[in-house]
Amino acid sequence: MWRNPSYVSGLPLLMLRVGFFKNRILAKRFAPALVLVFNSLVWYTLAYSLLSSYANHDLLILGSYFMGVAFSAILGASLFRGSREVGLSLWMLLSAAMTALLPLVASNSISISIFITILFGVSAGIGLPSSLGYFADVTNVENRGTLGGIIWGTVGFSVLALALSVASLNATETSEALALWRFFGFLAFFALWKILGKISVASVVVPSYRSILGRREMVLYLLPWVMFSLVNFAEAPIVNNVLPDATLAGFVEFAIAGLFAVVAGVMADIVGRKRVIIVGFVLLGIDYAVFGLFSGTQAILYVYTVLDGIAWGMFSAVFFMTVWGDLAGNHQKERYYLLGGLPYILAAFLSDIVTPFLAIIPAATAFSLASFFLFVAVVPLMYATDTLSEKRIKEMELRNYLEKAKKVKEKYA
Repeated sequence: MWRNPSYVSGLPLLMLRVGFFKNRILAKRFAPALVLVFNSLVWYTLAYSLLSSYANHDLLILGSYFMGVAFSAILGASLFRGSREVGLSLWMLLSAAMTALLPLVASNSISISIFITILFGVSAGIGLPSSLGYFADVTNVENRGTLGGIIWGTVGFSVLALALSVASLNATETSEALALWRFFGFLAFFALWKILGKISVASVVVPSYRSILGRREMVLYLLPWVMFSLVNFAEAPIVNNVLPDATLAGFVEFAIAGLFAVVAGVMADIVGRKRVIIVGFVLLGIDYAVFGLFSGTQAILYVYTVLDGIAWGMFSAVFFMTVWGDLAGNHQKERYYLLGGLPYILAAFLSDIVTPFLAIIPAATAFSLASFFLFVAVVPLMYATDTLSEKRIKEMELRNYLEKAKKVKEKYA
């Protein structure tokens, strides 16, 4: 829809009629962010999967990628401050070009492969904090969860659809397809901000990393997220080793996560972020506990896929998109998203480190420990203040109560 300027011009009137947008925002502010983040997250997920197939678990190549992502993300959190739309457009073009060059990783010497992989990591990481900060700047605390859930809902189903679409292609053709996906995302984003204009953001404070990490609420949300990231990626190769058809199950999970991301996003704007996160951790803890007990059965594939997908939907809407923007408040948001995103991105390297030791790691023990640590991760959240204000939560609870009372009155009138 964002490729048709005549349709985009009518979007504000359409969005003003959507019931859950209590604090309404103009579509002309949200549409570029939707295209940018949606295209970027789909591309990042599938491009990393493609790189992994080229690297074939080579720790040196994959380590180079994560090094490139981490250092470029730190640089990018400050680099695009002046003219963000131009910087993000160039980022999308760079990542499209580097995706097309990925086949060179498998056909060159190790030194050239590492060099290309580092550049690919730079093209992946340098714009991520700014793109999420861009999303946070066009939303507010009251609707950020819902809009983040909508974006992740489209991401989940799109990853599944694209993965199935490129399944019959070879690695080189898949690289070209993903490069085209990224390039068309650039065209759509560039056209939107040229037609609709740049987003004007009032002068904001640029916080230091020390001041961010010195905030109590930041630490209380960051600790469980770090623990989840470590457990998730340490367990991933063990899950893949135990589950039949683990690759297909992983893509189905994306679709389930996409569906529940929308639900979780809406709920996060009604009952608060903390409750949604805690439910996600409890579901994951139960998931791994059940997995540890029944890992030898076929039925566990379906149970694990569904529970994991639901929990991922909750985390993607709240942790990826919402909490860090809430905590940033009126400050520049890129550094908050950087600190919130790095643990997850870097923890992905754990999967490749753990893989060589699969034969000596008892699956039941690993899953039981994962379940324990996930339940422990809930403890810091118990002491955290919800990033959605208590006033907002009380308003929503009162509204729900009045609606129920009205229905009961009409029923017995």
